[in-house]
Amino acid sequence: MKPLFSHGPLPGYRMLLCAMLAAALMYADARFTRMEPVRAQLSTLVAPIQWAVSLPSDVLNWGSLALSEQRALVDENRRLREQILTLSHRVQRMASLTAENVRLRELLAATRERDIPYITAELLSLDPDPFTHQMVIDRGRRDGAYVGQPVLDAAGLVGQVTATSAYSSRVLLLADASHALPVQVNRNGLRFVVQGMGSYDALSVKHAPDTADISEGDLLTTSGLGGRFPPGYPVARVSSVVHDPGEPFARVTAEPVAQLQRSRHFLLLFPPATPLAPPEGELAAPALEAARAVSGALANEETR
Repeated sequence: MKPLFSHGPLPGYRMLLCAMLAAALMYADARFTRMEPVRAQLSTLVAPIQWAVSLPSDVLNWGSLALSEQRALVDENRRLREQILTLSHRVQRMASLTAENVRLRELLAATRERDIPYITAELLSLDPDPFTHQMVIDRGRRDGAYVGQPVLDAAGLVGQVTATSAYSSRVLLLADASHALPVQVNRNGLRFVVQGMGSYDALSVKHAPDTADISEGDLLTTSGLGGRFPPGYPVARVSSVVHDPGEPFARVTAEPVAQLQRSRHFLLLFPPATPLAPPEGELAAPALEAARAVSGALANEETR
């Protein structure tokens, strides 16, 4: 007697039976919730296998990340060491130049520069009008702010105060088309007037003669003329100089050094205090002799 399932078309029926069973399980899984506990148990059983399969790739990723971070730290450490050396050199050079300046001032009997008092301020809001470039800061009349007061950030001149209230002030930025100030080229001392162009990254140098010694990269600083802005503060750096044939003036544009769109903290400068008269012991000898001669002559006139 032959076995019942030994040969014949039964393997095909087995495949069909498995497919029908799988379809039934899929339908039951989609329509009923009784398969969820079974699925959860199966997921728990399969989880260690999945973790073991993904372990090699996780180890490789961790190793590559650790090596890349170590390499980045080494490169950053090298760059910081070079930066420290550069800054140390600059500090040493600055100390030498400061000492030399003090000696030259003492030699010329010049007065030492006075420190300019200031207060700090923080940005409150920006003017939403696209045709004006103004901002509001958190310092007002109660803090000593006044109209025309210079405003700086960590890089250079920002603008000036145009209106004050008790606790806040409105500042007109350099970029505004209505703002202009006198400047000078830091390289050779040539004086010009810089005016805003309505753009945060461009200023116009007005009436620069075509033959003027001004070139790209020149630093423009406040000249001190007009008495509103103290001299020597960075304003802008020349970005382009265009010479038009036959035109008496060159078209010169500059880029503000202050971070007009990013700065949030500022300095408000005050005029330096009026120096007091030096004591008699610090007066020069010729001045003392002249004063004694005048007093002696007046005394002789009185005795006569």
